Amino acid sequence: MSVSSSTLERIQNDIKSNDVVLYMKGTKLFPQCGFSAVVVSILQKLNVDFLDVNVLADAEIRQGIKEFADWPTIPQLYYKGEFIGGCDIVREMYASGELQELFGIKE
Repeated sequence: MSVSSSTLERIQNDIKSNDVVLYMKGTKLFPQCGFSAVVVSILQKLNVDFLDVNVLADAEIRQGIKEFADWPTIPQLYYKGEFIGGCDIVREMYASGELQELFGIKE
């Protein structure tokens, strides 16, 4: 499936317009996969405000974000325009304190 340039522009605009963006299955209020739920939980523990983009609501966004980051899985976390990673990376960064440091959070 080829992704339209308007979809890639929308992704780029979301990432540019928001400090923290999570492409996930479901929403922050109702995650629909365990991996998405873990990342939402970590962000909420850190009190980080983020834009949630439900890839289940739009097949083109779901495919587009995989191409955009050249990363095959969802969820995908972005911070200030940079791709941070998926669930495992976010979990490891949180456990090591690296994620808190990235967000400028003193614990």
